[in-house]
Amino acid sequence: MAQHGSDSSTAYKPLSDPPPQYEATEVGSPQHSRRTSRIGRSFEILNENSPLISPQRLHDEESLFHRDSVPLDALNWTDGGAEKSKSVWYLFVLALSIGGLQIAWSVELSNGSPYLLSLGMSKSLLALVWIAGPLSGTLVQPYVGMKSDSCRLPWGKRKPFMVAGAAATIASLIALAWTREIVRGILGIFGADPRSEGVKVTAICFAIFFVYILDFAINTIQAAIRAFIVDNAPTHQQEDANAMAGRITGFGNILGYLSGYVNLPEIMPFFGDTQFKVLCVIASLALASTVLISSLYIRERDPRLEGPPKVEKGGILAFFQQVFSSMKRLPPQVRKVCEVQFFNWIGWFPFLFYITTYIGQLDVNPYFEANPNLSEDQIDKAWENATRIGTFALLIFAITSFSSNMLLPLIIVPTYRPPQPPPSLAYHEHIRPSSPRTPRTPITPGGMSTSMSSFFPPVPSDESHSRLSRLLSACQIPWLTLRRAWLLSHLLFAACMFSTFFITTATAATVLVGVIGLAWALTVWAPFALISAEISKRDAARRARNAGRGNSEELDSLADEESEDQAGVILGLHNVSIAAPQIIATLVSSAIFKLAQRERGVAGDDSVGWVLRFGGLAALIAAYMTSRVGEEAHRKDASDESEA
Repeated sequence: MAQHGSDSSTAYKPLSDPPPQYEATEVGSPQHSRRTSRIGRSFEILNENSPLISPQRLHDEESLFHRDSVPLDALNWTDGGAEKSKSVWYLFVLALSIGGLQIAWSVELSNGSPYLLSLGMSKSLLALVWIAGPLSGTLVQPYVGMKSDSCRLPWGKRKPFMVAGAAATIASLIALAWTREIVRGILGIFGADPRSEGVKVTAICFAIFFVYILDFAINTIQAAIRAFIVDNAPTHQQEDANAMAGRITGFGNILGYLSGYVNLPEIMPFFGDTQFKVLCVIASLALASTVLISSLYIRERDPRLEGPPKVEKGGILAFFQQVFSSMKRLPPQVRKVCEVQFFNWIGWFPFLFYITTYIGQLDVNPYFEANPNLSEDQIDKAWENATRIGTFALLIFAITSFSSNMLLPLIIVPTYRPPQPPPSLAYHEHIRPSSPRTPRTPITPGGMSTSMSSFFPPVPSDESHSRLSRLLSACQIPWLTLRRAWLLSHLLFAACMFSTFFITTATAATVLVGVIGLAWALTVWAPFALISAEISKRDAARRARNAGRGNSEELDSLADEESEDQAGVILGLHNVSIAAPQIIATLVSSAIFKLAQRERGVAGDDSVGWVLRFGGLAALIAAYMTSRVGEEAHRKDASDESEA
């Protein structure tokens, strides 16, 4: 094998006349098995790297060497050109729509609770209202995932659901922001007093209804966007694509929380006369524009090429049967990540929905202590200012998270590396089998990770590329894998939640929230990257099967077992592991508020603090569950040692 790298006459010898070591042997013998495996890997190298031999020619000549005997592990599951590395601009536009969605979600997170409280809703009822998010996530995302997987419209599987979800989100935001005006206008026709109790209760019911519509719509578009990213990013760039989505999410948070901190009615009175109205209009414009850009620029694979979808029974019972059936088929790695997410989001849900109220309470405590007999208007005014301070803390949180999303991919060791041209044309055995069900991304020795190279343009010079690769690789912390970083983020979050025992001022709480931004950066990146890479590998193997490559019996078996394990279904089930625990967190939060809440306008209400500490306990369990998640690099190293 080494002679091929030094002897040019043998390195470029025609493939129709293979070297002596590849002479025919008896089929089924150990020698035949080993040599067939080497041939499959050799063609893989040449197909990716040779400047003299076209991929089509290699594909034709591969059939001369027992093509059907190549195991699934050794298949070129990158599916030819479909797995070529995408540009930074492509990944940016691919994930752009999630930024508009995040702006809309940040408006609901930062201003939703204070707005609903201003309508006269109690905290215990508010906790039950926010069950709309996890309930819709548990039901809507698996349903949307299944329907989008079966969609055969010529303009893509995911785009119809992205557009429909965006339209419903915009409509519900506008209706929610103008709740008082809509209810008073309708009831005013019948002579109702705008300040009567009946109008107040009707406004609360109207707002609750559109909170549910909003959450169902957000989950529809979120399910479609996440599957859209997985479908259109190569396997070796799934970490990059999800890191880009994390950066855009962080930037969207910054815009959303910055808008919430600034006095917008003074700057943009044409959008509304209250902070919440202007925020909802801005969020609607951002969502509409980003979804439009992503939908027009990114071209999905024509789903009609996949053939007709599998015919499924209709009805609610059939839907739940499909969900439970798909749960049983989840890949082990995906299942472990979902187990982590279950406890992870029991902790994060109280923080995301109540941290603004927590900081606001710390801010108004001195004022309420000094003025125990305030009117309702004075209390509302104090809480409006306190909410702005809480939103500023979330702005610091978003900036920290965005900065972490930019820096963490540089120091974390990547799980997958893109195929890179080797220094010389040689028969490197750089593809090792992992399992017959989960082919592994080819790892080129010394190649620069996509997480790092995505920040820089391609360098044509091999020498310059090598220097850049070494420079960026020096930034990595060798032991810090994505899984370990995710585990540490759980511990950091738990420590911050327990520190609320000692925090008594809004300033200290703002610093705490800024630190938590580091943990949030990994929460929006790590689990999606781990699951997306697993889905992408399996989808690539499925496309290889449909292209007729590899052992037909093995691929038919793969098809039977994974007929529903596409991006929409798996990501929908992953979201169930995120949404379902939020129902638990909501019920526990409601019980804590019932026991510990004080009247509105009274100082010293620490009910939200106890809810946050409960989330810290859940984060500790999530840290333990993360230690059980496997790592691709470790599995590869173990297989390398066993074969050595």
